[in-house]
Amino acid sequence: MKVMVIGTGGREHTLVWKIAQSSRVEKIYCPGGNAGIARLADVGKVEPGDQFSGYIELAKKEGIDLTVVGPEAPLAEGIVDAFQDAGLRIFGPAKAAARIEASKNFAKEVMLSARVPTASAQGFSSSADAIRHLDAGRFPLVIKADGLAAGKGVTVAQTRDEAENAIRSFMDSKELGDAGNRILIEDFLSGEEASLLAFTDGETILPMDSAQDHKPIGDGDTGPNTGGMGAYSPAPVVTPGIYQKCLEEVFKPTIAELKRRGILYKGVLYAGLMITDMGPRVLEFNCRFGDPETQVMLPRLKTDLVDVIEAVLEDRLADIALEWRKEPAVCVVIASEGYPGKYEKGKIITGLDRIREGADQIIFHAGTRLEGENILTSGGRVLGVTALADTLPKAIEKAYGLVSRITFDKMYYRKDIAQKAIKRIKK
Repeated sequence: MKVMVIGTGGREHTLVWKIAQSSRVEKIYCPGGNAGIARLADVGKVEPGDQFSGYIELAKKEGIDLTVVGPEAPLAEGIVDAFQDAGLRIFGPAKAAARIEASKNFAKEVMLSARVPTASAQGFSSSADAIRHLDAGRFPLVIKADGLAAGKGVTVAQTRDEAENAIRSFMDSKELGDAGNRILIEDFLSGEEASLLAFTDGETILPMDSAQDHKPIGDGDTGPNTGGMGAYSPAPVVTPGIYQKCLEEVFKPTIAELKRRGILYKGVLYAGLMITDMGPRVLEFNCRFGDPETQVMLPRLKTDLVDVIEAVLEDRLADIALEWRKEPAVCVVIASEGYPGKYEKGKIITGLDRIREGADQIIFHAGTRLEGENILTSGGRVLGVTALADTLPKAIEKAYGLVSRITFDKMYYRKDIAQKAIKRIKK
């Protein structure tokens, strides 16, 4: 069969890499791609066009049997609906279901109606009203842009001044564009964050193994939020008991509440969690695979991903059992200095040719492009260096050993990926 992957980042390279391992797949297309994806797929560019007509035309012209969507933006804009209207098979939630990520206010409404454990919050469409609300708040507070902001629309405000600045930057200065037209002011939750994703066909829910992302740019979780600076899987903080709680108290009631509203959710549902002393609390929902969680989860997944995706599309996910490698995985994201703010592009990356990749060590490309024989930087997050080993400490050591062999001008990465897990293991 022929498969198309939509998106050009590290998550999409991982999806292409995993899909390429299926014996059923003869060719993969990933329009635009990157330097890593280009080794595995046809990356010829297409113009997305009105209602995604460029992708649809390519799928029809090439006889593509299945399309898999990586990023949230096309899902929120209705790419699944457009493909289905054209009679094409595509994996991901429809536009109405993707609102679970596209609108923080909608997600909170769903959670509260479904009695999913989450923080108290209030939505605002006026900066003046939001700022007045701060007078009654206890700090820290969390300020969230309602719309899609590539992981950068959340500010944990320690003081009233920080909260007011975040509100004004989102709503008045439009630093996030239309994503900040509405905001959510949410109570702060203490604990340890984790990610739990599940496949669902709208009836059966099949949770994946756990992972933990590292959102802030700096070591010790300091500085502004990013799209993610590294991850590891599994996350020891998600114990078997918490895993089961999430299935029963988060995923099942959420899917049921959406169905009650006339929304059938099919695809991947991602729960961003805070593991508190009172149990798991949902920070956010995403409507797709995580980035960089995918870079540590799919290398551990033994089951054929194409089989799982087709089971979702054909409403027979109940027939699938996910198998996982026991070895933990660690991914260190290498970024361009300045990210998530301004950064330079076009830096030559060296050292990749000296790394022998395999099932236990993979370099996933995110912001890269080919120019002649050189691989150049072309984004904020440039590479995801993933390693698997018998133990988490060994996986960390292997990942950072690989990172040390890669260089480019103004290269940056966090030095403490997965250290939270090491501390927890030692307790």
